[in-house]
Amino acid sequence: MSVPPVFRRPFLGAGLGAALAGRARAQPAPEAGLHAIARAKGFTFGAAVQGGLLATDPSYAAAFEREAGLLVPEFEAKWSVLQPREGAFDFALLDAILDWGTPRGRPTRGHALVWHEAFPAWAREAVAEGPARARAVMAAHVARVLATTRLRIRDWDVVNEAVADAPGSDTPQAEGELRDTPFLRALGPSYIDTAFRLAREQDPTLRLVLNEYGVEEDTPWAEEKRRRLLSLVRGMVRRRVPIDAVGIQAHLQMLRPFSVPVFTGFVGALRAEGLSVIVTELDIREGPAVPEDEPARDQLVAERAAAFLEAAIAGGVRTFLTWGLVDRYSWLVTEPAVARRDGKRHRGLPLDGDYNRKAMWRAMARAFANA
Repeated sequence: MSVPPVFRRPFLGAGLGAALAGRARAQPAPEAGLHAIARAKGFTFGAAVQGGLLATDPSYAAAFEREAGLLVPEFEAKWSVLQPREGAFDFALLDAILDWGTPRGRPTRGHALVWHEAFPAWAREAVAEGPARARAVMAAHVARVLATTRLRIRDWDVVNEAVADAPGSDTPQAEGELRDTPFLRALGPSYIDTAFRLAREQDPTLRLVLNEYGVEEDTPWAEEKRRRLLSLVRGMVRRRVPIDAVGIQAHLQMLRPFSVPVFTGFVGALRAEGLSVIVTELDIREGPAVPEDEPARDQLVAERAAAFLEAAIAGGVRTFLTWGLVDRYSWLVTEPAVARRDGKRHRGLPLDGDYNRKAMWRAMARAFANA
């Protein structure tokens, strides 16, 4: 996952969403999951999944089979898992997710080839040796991962969180519009282009995605980050870098304002560059001043989810993933840096800790059904 410190050209052919939508567009049964409800209107809904829980928690596996039509590994496809030591690749954890999803008709998207987190110490040290070594390390990882997953993963976050947080945000960077990362220090800004070109060399039909957070809300620093991301994307398009889509993580925060027209306009600006836009990691973090009773809390979360989906759908987004399905296993609960400090648990996903559908689930179902 992109565990963010604070918020955390259309797909070739018919597109991943259309492929999942299939031929049938009949209205789903009343008890259908979000996947079926979305598919009936030509959308794709999926969620981040933990392979270990699929194997050990039957309720968790049943929830994913019912609700999610597209999977993304929370950690099983990150560099530190796939190549913990140089040249020693291990795909067992990722294979477990693929082996669960494939017979059920649940495709998996990849997350993420190049990211400054989940990056093992050996790789940091190697990249620091200089440009030639850095490029060789990147090329070897991209080549092996894409060759191994080629027949089963057709959609990858190639570079994750490349844009620096703007002044005024919780984690601003003092200089530059790109985040300070090992590859940026070794190769300069061209490392992003290099990663995408390496991926395209390996697979001419793979959907290649630039994934980013912190561009959703109606704040000055989010506006600046939107500008930076749009500038980066436009430069890549001008340089004919093989980018197909932009992923917007959508780790939303209730403390921060949200504007439907602002976000819809931003999605439209990205799509005007000939790119698809997908929502990759949606969840909602509550603020400290929330009602005591859970129904009232859930309603506030649902209202934010409804506004966000309205804006994204109006902008042309067709694929939506939440970062998990169940509050019990959400990083909003398990990650100390973002967990609530008042004894309550964030309720920022469609299902509560006991797998019950919440107001957020119903808001998402209505957004898809009414689109």
